Amino acid sequence: MTIAPSSPSQPCSQALVSDALTKSMNQQLPWVGRVFFYMPLMHAEHLALQDECVRRFTQLHADAPESLKADLMGNIEFSKGHRNIIARFGRFPYRNAVLGRTSTAAEEEFLKNGPRFGQ
Repeated sequence: MTIAPSSPSQPCSQALVSDALTKSMNQQLPWVGRVFFYMPLMHAEHLALQDECVRRFTQLHADAPESLKADLMGNIEFSKGHRNIIARFGRFPYRNAVLGRTSTAAEEEFLKNGPRFGQ
């Protein structure tokens, strides 16, 4: 899997994850290590990376021991939530102000009522 990074703020982490995934290096990490390894995908403003993130967390959950499945389910839900924002807006509206981007009316409404992930 080789996907171009989506923004100047994260190209290094996304490129490293992409390269490591092509080499299946994630399989060498413990379960919790894979959770953190996939985070650059979750924070990408690129739909293909978001889709990859959902796939990776879904596979991680499927492969995990039963004792970890409940904890890992939250990662699937968070990844889907992030993916849905990118599918809807093409970017994270939370970042608009700090990146000097003008929010659309729909994004402004989302910022008032949308889900929050620690922003």
